[in-house]
Amino acid sequence: MSLHPAPPFDLFNVYFERLYDPTMHLLLAFDGEVDDAALKTATLRLLAANPYLRSRFSEEGDGMPCWEEIGEEEWERAFVLLPEEVKKDRPPDPLDVRRGPQVRVSLARARGGDQVVVTCHHGFSDAKGIIDLARHLFETYQAVRRDPTFRPESLRWYDRGTGKVLARFSEEEIRRAWDEEEPFVDNWRFPVERLERGTPRTASRTFSPARLKRAKEFGRRHGATVNDIMIAAVFLALMKVRDDPSDRGTPRAILTSADLRRYLDHPEACPPMNLSVAFEITLTATEGADLEDVIDQVTAVTRRRKAEGFGIGCILFYDEIYGKGMPGVEAFFDEMVQGYEGNGLKNPVFSNIGILDAGDFLPLDGKDGEPLDLRDVRFLPCVCRPYGFLMSLSTFRDQMTIVSAYEEGPYSKEVVEEFLDAVAGYLP
Repeated sequence: MSLHPAPPFDLFNVYFERLYDPTMHLLLAFDGEVDDAALKTATLRLLAANPYLRSRFSEEGDGMPCWEEIGEEEWERAFVLLPEEVKKDRPPDPLDVRRGPQVRVSLARARGGDQVVVTCHHGFSDAKGIIDLARHLFETYQAVRRDPTFRPESLRWYDRGTGKVLARFSEEEIRRAWDEEEPFVDNWRFPVERLERGTPRTASRTFSPARLKRAKEFGRRHGATVNDIMIAAVFLALMKVRDDPSDRGTPRAILTSADLRRYLDHPEACPPMNLSVAFEITLTATEGADLEDVIDQVTAVTRRRKAEGFGIGCILFYDEIYGKGMPGVEAFFDEMVQGYEGNGLKNPVFSNIGILDAGDFLPLDGKDGEPLDLRDVRFLPCVCRPYGFLMSLSTFRDQMTIVSAYEEGPYSKEVVEEFLDAVAGYLP
């Protein structure tokens, strides 16, 4: 079987399993029945066209981990018929990155129409990649419906590294980014009940288009994006549920993400891969602070980051550790986890997945030949356990949905629900 080295972003996103389950899902709810035979055919033909999709993450042998093709007899795991619809409070099963394939398409016959869940592991792809993969899946499905012999264009082992991004910058810009890269400093955490494994759960809130309209109006008054506003709301909600006097007036940080595809000439043609970086936003707020009290701090950080070409320093940081081989990678994760266990601090994460456009998945014919429409599309993020905590935002047809996926037991369901209510309360 063919082998191909796993680049740093893939390797690190696999090993972050020590902090959370790196499985992500895109849930699409249709208003009718999907052609299950065509959907399975489309899934398997995507595997045939992409060597990474039909691979497993392998740590066997000498040197660094690699992507290793699996036998065609194992491709069947990529398509699953679910016995019941996906529950709102229970995430779908995780995906085993070391077994493969690197996508699972699940179909559930649900009340009001079918649900399709596209599942990937973060070691294979970031959130933008899973959306692009779902778009390609339904393009292939529609083509197969019209021509049963259709096969998508085959890819070779493609470049999954970040060299294409670094190539956009001068040596001086790269050196300056490395010199100015600031290490993450963990200074608080989401409230933890106890340190143990628990039951995977999801909690969410969906806001009407009117709420999005009011958020945009607030943003125009303050020179802020919806993303900026949500970062501020998450920060204030964390302070509220923690109810810790030491947080007031003290710098506290949250992690958020950015997509490096902005640096590519043709980002729309980028196959699924990991091209997202994390960066910190540090804010301060006093007791009783509201959105207007912190939004200027958020916009100041995000504007500066955009002007500096953020992401270069993160690439160089991972590249340096990767260059030390697996002993260096393992030492990095050991030190990181020991730090969390020693001080109990891990800054929470907010990830804005962006707008999920119905046009990326439609038009689509149903099993009966009639056009299907989408009732909902939402992103379900990685399931966190102490000390990690994550909330994501995705927007579909002007409805914003926030989701936290967590392990109940170490985290209290009541506190997570209180947190989401607080986020909703701080939004305009």
